[in-house]
Amino acid sequence: MDGEIVEIGGIVVPSGPALVGMFVGGFLVLLLVFVLLAARFYHRATKEVAFVRTGMGGEKVILDGGCIKLPVFHEIIPVNMRTLRLQVDRKNEEGLITADRMRVDVTAEFYVRVKTSTEAIAKAAQTLGNRTLETQHLKELLQGKFVDALRSVAAGLSMEQLHEQRSDFVQSVQQSVSEDLLKNGLELESVSLTALDQTARQYFKEDNAFDAQGLAKLTQITEAKKEERNRIEQEARILIETKNLEAEKQSLHIKRDEEFARMSQRQEVEVARAQQEAEIAKEQANRRREAEHARIVAEQQVKESNIGANRAVREQEIQAAQQVEQARIHSEQTLEISKQAAAIAVARKSEEKSKAEAEAAVARALMVKQEEEVVTVRETAVATRLKEIQLIKAREEAEQKAIDVTVRATAEREAAKDRADAELTEARAQAERIRLVAEADQKRLEVEAFGEKAINEAKNILSGEIIRFELRKLIAQLAPEVVAASVKPMEKIDSIRIIQANGFGGLGDGSGNAAAGQNGAGATLPNQVVQAALGYRMNLPLVEALLKEVGLETSSVEGLLGGLGSAMRSGEAAEGASPAPEAGPVENASSGAVTTTRATAGDDAGLGS
Repeated sequence: MDGEIVEIGGIVVPSGPALVGMFVGGFLVLLLVFVLLAARFYHRATKEVAFVRTGMGGEKVILDGGCIKLPVFHEIIPVNMRTLRLQVDRKNEEGLITADRMRVDVTAEFYVRVKTSTEAIAKAAQTLGNRTLETQHLKELLQGKFVDALRSVAAGLSMEQLHEQRSDFVQSVQQSVSEDLLKNGLELESVSLTALDQTARQYFKEDNAFDAQGLAKLTQITEAKKEERNRIEQEARILIETKNLEAEKQSLHIKRDEEFARMSQRQEVEVARAQQEAEIAKEQANRRREAEHARIVAEQQVKESNIGANRAVREQEIQAAQQVEQARIHSEQTLEISKQAAAIAVARKSEEKSKAEAEAAVARALMVKQEEEVVTVRETAVATRLKEIQLIKAREEAEQKAIDVTVRATAEREAAKDRADAELTEARAQAERIRLVAEADQKRLEVEAFGEKAINEAKNILSGEIIRFELRKLIAQLAPEVVAASVKPMEKIDSIRIIQANGFGGLGDGSGNAAAGQNGAGATLPNQVVQAALGYRMNLPLVEALLKEVGLETSSVEGLLGGLGSAMRSGEAAEGASPAPEAGPVENASSGAVTTTRATAGDDAGLGS
């Protein structure tokens, strides 16, 4: 039955569902206790931390699983599986000594981790213990190995090689340290040389053999580099100054080119303006010519219209005169007819009146009447014929005048047309001549301007020596003309009479003996001329004094040219003036010689003794 209690061996045990419930409850309690114990004593490994369990059951390395750690029976040593950065600094007095005995400051970073193998983890747990979890403690333990590797590798390289072969240095250090790290279950991922520099001079010890050699080399290198730097700085300064000079020259050349370009542009603008003005003037001339032609054509048309109008008016006047003449003739005929009619009426009245007088008078009256009628008819016919003759003559005269007017108008029109054509042709020729003259003047002015510009530019670049040479050449070219002009007044001298020529000491023997010095009366004319030239050369100071007295300044070219110019002007004035009067005697102040010069136009010149 349900709910019954069974006593078994003195123990009361429920039976049926109650028993099942008890078993289930007990199982659950046991399960809960197991879970709590497992949570309390079960240890798991992670990706970052592995551990080694020792104790009951022996050593067990847990890398990616877990295990039960029972108190008292087991011990767990955690092992850090992460990569650790261990920085080693060797600076100042602790700097590395290189092969060339230089000290270098080095900062190296070693990236290490526990190798992922059970043996390596066991070695790391055995040799390092909990230091893998504390970077500083691990660094203190391994720093000696790192420093030793750095020093051993640096000792085989110079400072320059250490700097230039950083990768080789790092690989050598890595190879040197890797074997020692494997003994601790570690592996070296990489080595980074983050800082490398020469140790400051103040940390070199002069009483240290290595430092003494390093100081000597350092001093040698620094002084050599100072000298090289000074040389480079001086060369750079000279190069900079040279570049500045070249830049200044180029700037001046550019400014000169700009000025030339500006001048060329102004010249082109002026030429274009002149061409435009010439085109405008040409166009204006064409317009004036066209206007003049139109005016001439209009005047010709006006004249032709005036001639036509005058001819029409003349024809109308002739027609009016003919009509007036016809009206007058018709009026005279009508008046004569009316007179005859009146006479007939009077005669009839008289006939009726005198009808009673006498029958005899009838015949006489009739006869008289017939005679009068005959006379009237005759006179009327004569008058009519005269009028027709006059009318024909007037018509002929009018037609002749009209023909004359027409012929004269036609001739005048043709003459006016010919004159207009001639004037138009002359105007065109004049305009073309003006244009050609203007173009020729423009070309001539351009050529002259270009020549003047070239001459001025050539003059501007002449040196002082070239200028003086040109001046001397000009003086040499003008000297013959100047001398010729200066002696031109001497052409008016008729004769020269030398009274005494012993004044110059160089012509004789100095004692005044004319015969001994070939200056006497017996000397020939050529000898006298030669002796006079020699005496002039020997007495040049006296001649210069005389030239100064007459206004010729011989101390400078300008004074001499000025005096020669004055002589030229005086010579030209002497040509246009009357013949010079006879000059009076001139006494030589140095010798007392008296020379009489007579200048008479038209006389033969002679040389007296």
